Formats: sequence, C-alpha cells, structure tokens
Amino acid sequence: MKRFKLALPTQIIIGLVLGIALGFIFKERIAWVEPFGTAFIRLITMIVVPLVFSSLLIGTASLGDPKKLGRIGGKTLIFFLVTTIISCAIGLTLTNLIKPGSDLPQETRNQITAQYETDTDARITAFAEKPSISDILVNIIPRNPFNSMAQATMLQIIFFAIFFGITLTLIPKEKATVILAFFEGINDVMIKMVLIIMKVAPIGVFALITVIVGRFGWDILMALAMFTAIVVFGCLFHMFTVLPLALKLLTNTKISTFFKGIFPAQLIAFSTTSSGATLPITMDCCEKNLKVPNQICSFVLPLGATINMNGTSLYQGVAALFLAEVYLPGGLSIVDQLVVVGTATLGAIGTAGVPGAAVILLAMVLSTVGIPIEGIALVLGVDRIVDMFRTPLNITGDAACAVFVATSEGLMDSVPETKPQAVQEA
Repeated sequence: MKRFKLALPTQIIIGLVLGIALGFIFKERIAWVEPFGTAFIRLITMIVVPLVFSSLLIGTASLGDPKKLGRIGGKTLIFFLVTTIISCAIGLTLTNLIKPGSDLPQETRNQITAQYETDTDARITAFAEKPSISDILVNIIPRNPFNSMAQATMLQIIFFAIFFGITLTLIPKEKATVILAFFEGINDVMIKMVLIIMKVAPIGVFALITVIVGRFGWDILMALAMFTAIVVFGCLFHMFTVLPLALKLLTNTKISTFFKGIFPAQLIAFSTTSSGATLPITMDCCEKNLKVPNQICSFVLPLGATINMNGTSLYQGVAALFLAEVYLPGGLSIVDQLVVVGTATLGAIGTAGVPGAAVILLAMVLSTVGIPIEGIALVLGVDRIVDMFRTPLNITGDAACAVFVATSEGLMDSVPETKPQAVQEA
C-alpha cells in the first residue's frame, strides 16, 4: 500500500495554522517550542554566505567575456536590472504609503523590540552615526573578503563575488573551467542544503509562529495579512502595468497576445513556485507561441531564471520595510531603503530559482540594513502564498525581455493573434 504523504507547502500551511491555534490557546506557556524555531533560523543563516557567493559568482561568470558580451547581453542585463529596480521600488512605495506594521499597538512593539534590545540599541547608535553616501560606496569594497564572509557583510561579499566572476572570464579558459567547476559544485551543494532545510520548514514555521502569536496575539496577524496583500498587489501591478508598458514602448507585440502566449508557463510557475522548474515551459511558450527565435530564448531565458527576479525583489522591499516598522525605532531611512533596493537587486542575481530560496535572500537583505534576522519568523508562514505570485512575475519578466531583445535585433515581427500551441497540446 502506497504511503500517503502531504506536499511540503501543505505541511507548512498546517504548521502555520496549528501554530496560530496553539499560540492563542496556550499563550506564553507554549514558549518551550522556541528552540526549534531558533534552530531553523540558524540553519538558514548558516548557508547564506556560501550560497550567495557561489551562485552570484557563477551567474556573473556565465555572461562570458564582458568585451564580447555584445548588444544582446547588454540589452538583456539592462532590461533585467531596470525592471528589477522598478519592482523593488514599487514594493517600497506601497509599504511606505500603507505602513502595514504601523497599526501595531505600542505595547506589542515594545514587547517585540525588547527581545532584541541589544540589536535595537546598536541600531539607534547607527542612526546617530550614519555614514555619508560616499563612505557607504567606498565601504562596499572589502579590505579582506574572507573577513567580510566571516562577518556576513553582504554588500562587500556581493562586490567581491561579481568582481571575481568577471575576472574569471578574463583568464585562460582551461584554468577558469577548473575554478568554475569548483564553485558550481559548492553551489549545487548549497542548493541541496536549501531543499533539505526546507523539509524541516513546517516544524520551524510551527515553532516560530506559535511563540509569536502566543506573545503578541491578534495584532501581529492583522499586520501580516496586510503585508501579504501588499506583496500580491505589487506583483500583479508590476505584471499587468509595468511589463505591458515596456512591451508597448519597446516592441510591436500585442499585449493580449503576449499574455495568451505565456499563460501556460505562468500556470506552471504559480503551482511550482520555481523559475528553474518552469524554464522549459517558458522557452517552449516563447518559441512556439510568441515566435521568439531559439538563439534569443536559449540565452535570455536561462539567464533570466538566474538573475531576473522581479517578484523576489519586490518582496524583499516590502518585507524589509515591514519588519523595520516592527523591530526598529524610526524604521528605515531613505539611504537604508536605497541600500535595500541595491542589495535586493544584486542579491537576486544570486538567488537560485527553487522554492524557498527567497528566504535566503531575505536573510541577506535584513542583515545588510540591521534588522534582526529572526524577523523572518513573521513572514515565513505566508511565504508560499506570496511565492505563488512572485514566481509568475519572474518568468513573465523573462519572456518580456526575450520579446524585447528579439524585436530590437530585428529577429521577429508582430505575433499573429492565434491560440497558444502549448494550450492546444495540453
């Protein structure tokens, strides 16, 4: 008899619901489960640096020799970077306007910040001694990259990884191949670790949310519902406003035809929450339904699955600002928010296209701007829900870029209004 097994997302949702229920029932008496949540957070923290460094290095090196990158590579990178920055800015703008964490009673805020009194005091000092923008830019360059890794100074790690990846393309190929294979092996191990750690996510979510609800009650749940609504609305706004506007201005493809053509891939992305798993379907839709030449699809779409994370970047902006409202006095300054945009944009390059990887990136973003990494506990329970909207946005941005690049290179005409082949075959 085949053993019945619940899917991981279902297990996480069950853990979330049970945690909320038991938190309400037992309140502070359920605090004994907290070490399980702490262990889960430590597991995530443990792999942030090696995962980000190895995957970012590989993503940069995969671009090839910068001198020979050519028009297609340049257009692709510019499109990805601009749309990713816009998506993060949308998330920050919506959160600044709505302020989902601002309705928390002062008593609840005080309880939360009291748990991290040392971090809060350090943050107040940092606000009083804020370095200038020029100092921030200079400090991105590490004096000792190994020391930066040991201290998890993420902006310095990102700079060194990108510099390393670019330089790797400039040395003899036979030597570069050995180094690249080494870091590809590390990256594969880190991704496997992510998948293993996510298997215990239901226990971690249960423990974390139980303690939070037990201590802070209904108020924190209302703030969390508002946080989820902002992320979902922001993803839909970017998908159906920003990307169509880009297509309208940069291509001759009809908006309705584009969305009909990419719809099968969006469905797969919605259900799997994995850009990587959806990649074959995305390529099939772009080639068959949108008539993008294979030479464009084979370059733009795999690259997009690695570095184009519009939805993920938007989520990072909303989550960072939301958690700052909860944990930090005065929230984030404008400079801090610009750092969030930069970190989320560059960090997205190092985010693997697998479910749950955005949690790793969020840990990096939070540590960069001084928000306690334990804040992940507040948003992890709804991560699967928002991921179902983040991932379709990611792959839609990939497809839009492929259409733009092909059009700008004169490799495709307007797409005829026909029923998508992928839908017919299904």
